[in-house]
Amino acid sequence: MAYKTVNPYTNETIATFPDLKDAELESLLSQAEKTYKSWRGTSFADRSGILHKAARLLRDKSEDYAKLLTLEMGKLKREALGEVALSADILDYYAENAEQFLAPQKVPGGSERGDDAVIVSQPLGVLLAIEPWNFPYYQLARVAGPHLMAGNVVVVKHASIVPQCAAAFEKLFHEAGAPAGLYTNLFATREQLEKLIDDPRIQGIALTGSEGAGAAVAAQAGKNLKKTTMELGGSDAFIVLDDADLEKSVKWAVWGRMNNGGQCCVASKRIIVQDSIADQFFKRFSEELGKLIPGDPSDDATGVPPMSSQSAADQINKQVEEAVKNGAKAHRVGPTPPNQGAFVQTTILTDLTRENPAFYQEFFGPVALFFTVKDEQEAIALANDTPYGLGGSVFTQNTKRGVEVAKQIYTGMVYINHPTWTKPDLPFGGVKRSGYGRELAMLGIEEFINKKLINVVPIDAPA
Repeated sequence: MAYKTVNPYTNETIATFPDLKDAELESLLSQAEKTYKSWRGTSFADRSGILHKAARLLRDKSEDYAKLLTLEMGKLKREALGEVALSADILDYYAENAEQFLAPQKVPGGSERGDDAVIVSQPLGVLLAIEPWNFPYYQLARVAGPHLMAGNVVVVKHASIVPQCAAAFEKLFHEAGAPAGLYTNLFATREQLEKLIDDPRIQGIALTGSEGAGAAVAAQAGKNLKKTTMELGGSDAFIVLDDADLEKSVKWAVWGRMNNGGQCCVASKRIIVQDSIADQFFKRFSEELGKLIPGDPSDDATGVPPMSSQSAADQINKQVEEAVKNGAKAHRVGPTPPNQGAFVQTTILTDLTRENPAFYQEFFGPVALFFTVKDEQEAIALANDTPYGLGGSVFTQNTKRGVEVAKQIYTGMVYINHPTWTKPDLPFGGVKRSGYGRELAMLGIEEFINKKLINVVPIDAPA
């Protein structure tokens, strides 16, 4: 699997980490199963104490945790600190709310039948999380927070390019007082991962990643009749209606496309603007994108970091090249990036037709697809003309109009006057090729629990 830290700003290999031996994997999985048998019986107070302490440690050592994000995947320093804070918020959120979310629910109508029916929420067991590199802590927090509080335990196969982040998050729980096996990082090989999915001790799999990875894991899990959640790719539409506040919509379009270096599932990848304001919007959007300076992600002046890896940069450069070959126009904006490192020139693609393969692709980096439409119905049709269905946004000064447009967009999330984003108390997930299931909020904690019916029938009830 080649777990190693490669600084994408210099392409220098900093450290390498050995794959797990099969015997080590068996030992760790056995410990996780053993821990689950005791952890499932702990109180919410005991569970929340560990998660609250982990959140405090993240905040107390936020600079140290953030530096690893910048080192391993090139995240801008300010965004790295934001991710650490968000991860801590997620752990605190579930520590504070899990007991309420999972409280027994009385089934209506029981008194009329003479019985007393209640739904109780119980954990499933050992869960396997397969997580990506673009938000190395946040992705882990939104799995660990809800599912540990629900009484499950978690083993994690993280992305091979962020091994130090993966190890740091495991150490975080150890320092917070978690028992061995509660949260376990696995430097597993592909073959070992396949064995884990088949292993009867694994009761569920949560994956965030590519469409291809999700399809493969879901198929294998399905053969084993195991519950899965899939948060996959996205090609979010950023719709600007003719009555939108131009200044604010341009500002948010830049943020929505360039946050995390453009490497975000819910980035605003397709900018769709009504033609009456399209020329003005495009001019302002290009100017604002051009102000972002590529460079060292640890420098506060940098606006465009390197991609997470050279292979990621090569991939998106190839996509742009193919798009142009098939008729698109590439508008290069902003300063030329450094020769060293995994950089990609900030680009806006226009003149994209449905015959161009790029029309239906996800661009995971600093490349925006720009479209003009005559009215909101055409905007809705274009927003829905994609294999993905993760998020989207609508910009208008008439929020009632925005909500009506949002209702017609077939995705898991739509924001009005803000790019799609995330908070602990807002459910996150998509439809179509963007996956299924939800993370965060109350919905997230319910994905891997057994909603068990307990029905008390009176002793003297008729046979």
